Amino acid sequence: MAFIRRKKEILIDILVRLPAKSLVRFVCTCKSWSDLIGSSSFVSIHVNRNVTKHAHVYLLCLHHPNFERQNDNDDPYDIEELQWSLFSNETFQQFSKLSHPLESTEQYRIYGASNGLVCISDEILNFDSPIHIWNPSVRKFRTPPMSTNINMKFSHVALQFGFHPGVNDYKAVRIMRTNKGALAVEVYSLKTYCWKMIEAIPPWLKCTWKHHKGTFFNGVAYHIIEKGPICSIMSFDSGNEEFEEFIAPDDICSSWGLCIDIYKERICLLFDFYPCEEECMEKFDFWVLQEKRWKQLRPFIYSSDYCFRTIGISIDNELLLARRGFDQGIADLCLCNYESKQVLETDIKLAVMRYGEIESLFAINYVESLVLFNNH
Repeated sequence: MAFIRRKKEILIDILVRLPAKSLVRFVCTCKSWSDLIGSSSFVSIHVNRNVTKHAHVYLLCLHHPNFERQNDNDDPYDIEELQWSLFSNETFQQFSKLSHPLESTEQYRIYGASNGLVCISDEILNFDSPIHIWNPSVRKFRTPPMSTNINMKFSHVALQFGFHPGVNDYKAVRIMRTNKGALAVEVYSLKTYCWKMIEAIPPWLKCTWKHHKGTFFNGVAYHIIEKGPICSIMSFDSGNEEFEEFIAPDDICSSWGLCIDIYKERICLLFDFYPCEEECMEKFDFWVLQEKRWKQLRPFIYSSDYCFRTIGISIDNELLLARRGFDQGIADLCLCNYESKQVLETDIKLAVMRYGEIESLFAINYVESLVLFNNH
């Protein structure tokens, strides 16, 4: 019996190192392998190993597959070609193209990625936009039901998605506001397959505000919001359903040029609204949220020749920078080590998405998993 147990442990130790696509193929090998790979314990071991060891990690980017081709903006039949793809986190070679799980030809947007799952919906969110939670590695997805709680139309909708380790569940958080300040917050649980309306909305959130980029960390959704002249960070814990507000540092005078992400397991803000005092140089101011207070780190200073915009943080805590070529609808993705200032070119041409005056670029960390495989 001890020998059989040890043999199984060795098999698990080998299989858990493999990519998700290989494991899906091995399910057909025999019933014992199918039962093992499809078990919830193995799925959990596999994703935890990938996350902790940064194995099978990719950059999920919206890019131009044929960026040499110049679009004719005067031709209504000339449709811009964009593609979501996974790129190697080490070589930056394209690993795979992602097609919509429902084989739709409509362009979609990704609103969060966690443990191999991505949350996708319409490019411009409405209160009735369909949402899909999808694992492209195993080609499985789940579509949350349309909410029955909504009885009014909302003009501003924000969507966040991620994993809550405290309740061992994947959550989608949708925040909706009307032009008159009416607010609704809903949480979808992948474990229960249903939406829940949050009744207790704090008074400071019941006002007209603009929402901007957000991030999801340890089960908490964070959003940059503007309330008049004040820039603020709103947080919502999808487990205990509590809100908090963190007023942005005084030096942040606008949400334009402000990025929120995770740096060394802490929420961080990067702000590049104004030039550096040094000649021919620019800088990002950098803060991390520590014990519910903002701690300023030394600024990131670089040559103004680069024309960078920060769009996030990589899984290895490197800055994801877009070198501007926005007039052509593209931006070069670069990685930069915050400590050494070394810049690494990726040759990935990000697509610039424009919504009115807002320009967005997408480069998201993605870790492979078997989550949703066999409904786990």
